[in-house]
Amino acid sequence: MRLQNKVAVITGAASGFGAGTARLFATEGAAVVVADISDEAGESVADSINSSGGKAVYVHADVTSRDDTRNMIDAAEKLGGRLDILINNAGYSHPNKEFATVTDHEFDRVYDVNVKAVFIAIQEALPVFRRNGGGCIINTSSTAALRPRPGLAVYCSSKGAVSNLTKALAVELAPDKIRVNAICPVIGETGMLETFMGVPDTPENRKKFEATIPLGRFSTPNDIAQTLLFLSSDDAEFLTGVALEVDGGRCV
Repeated sequence: MRLQNKVAVITGAASGFGAGTARLFATEGAAVVVADISDEAGESVADSINSSGGKAVYVHADVTSRDDTRNMIDAAEKLGGRLDILINNAGYSHPNKEFATVTDHEFDRVYDVNVKAVFIAIQEALPVFRRNGGGCIINTSSTAALRPRPGLAVYCSSKGAVSNLTKALAVELAPDKIRVNAICPVIGETGMLETFMGVPDTPENRKKFEATIPLGRFSTPNDIAQTLLFLSSDDAEFLTGVALEVDGGRCV
């Protein structure tokens, strides 16, 4: 098992990429804190892990709240006595639409969830990582940070911030043996699919977006989970400051 005896916190873990990652990490030996605001779905993910012989706990965590985030980190120490891996996966976007129509509330929400929440989570995790002699942080950026598209300018810029924050912290935290990486997924089969497309989720509309991806399909939770597993494992112990494209060739 590649994560034996490690403890991971995964935000946005009640569904989509986060849920797939939580389940895979548990099968690879990690004790997992399933953090989300969707209580019923989050409890279900944790219960499914525990019933399959893994170890998990669900924590209600609004990632924009420092108190909730602190509780999330505390839950990791209660679950496994330490914290080894922090996956900042929770994300938000306003619907795909013209930039001139984006509201102040939508802008603030995008930056609070996508950027400030990463800032808060890393600050709260740092003392634990330092006590443990190191750790691994992975932030979910996006191909939108590399190949921005119309209708999602605010979202794209927030993910650009995540990628740059990742690289800056990789250098700053290296002396503490804390690795900081990011992944850049292409549009995927999650609850936000229609939000990103800006059109109804129909087979015809999917084909238009899939045509922009050389490998010819959207990303899946398993694609993302397998990538996060590699970056979290000791196999990637010399990788830090990487923003890895998981995109079927979209950014080539």
